[in-house]
Amino acid sequence: MKLLFRQRFFSWFDSYDIYDEAGRTVYTVEGKLSWGHRLEIYGPAGDHLGTVKEEVLTFLPRFALYIGEEYLGCIRKEFTFFRPRFQLDCSGWQVEGNFLEWDYTVVDRAGGLVMQASKELFHWTDTYTLDIVRPEDALLCLMIVLAIDAAKCSAGN
Repeated sequence: MKLLFRQRFFSWFDSYDIYDEAGRTVYTVEGKLSWGHRLEIYGPAGDHLGTVKEEVLTFLPRFALYIGEEYLGCIRKEFTFFRPRFQLDCSGWQVEGNFLEWDYTVVDRAGGLVMQASKELFHWTDTYTLDIVRPEDALLCLMIVLAIDAAKCSAGN
């Protein structure tokens, strides 16, 4: 499954549209006023699906993930020198980025590929392509990319 993640150009808070390969809107993401990033994810019919909420006052970026109103777990950035790495406590997945922090790979505990995310260059807004192995992992994979993008934004990248 392939998704295109594109930030809206004119938006007061972070807002994104997520499209499938056919160009249909699969998800919309709306930033909400909050202490730290708070991103609400909606389906194509406007139904609330999940939330990515930054936990403030932490040494390294950490985001709580919610499916509906139920807490799923968190994604946190690990301390590394050259390649960014994030750990999910809800699924055991590990996220590794390249040196320039444009491309990310998500693998499961056995080392199997879950998703590859690539930031596209030469766009006015943040744009990512997500290649997801299993369609049922799409929402969690989207949450991962939202958290990474928010962490980069908080760091000033």
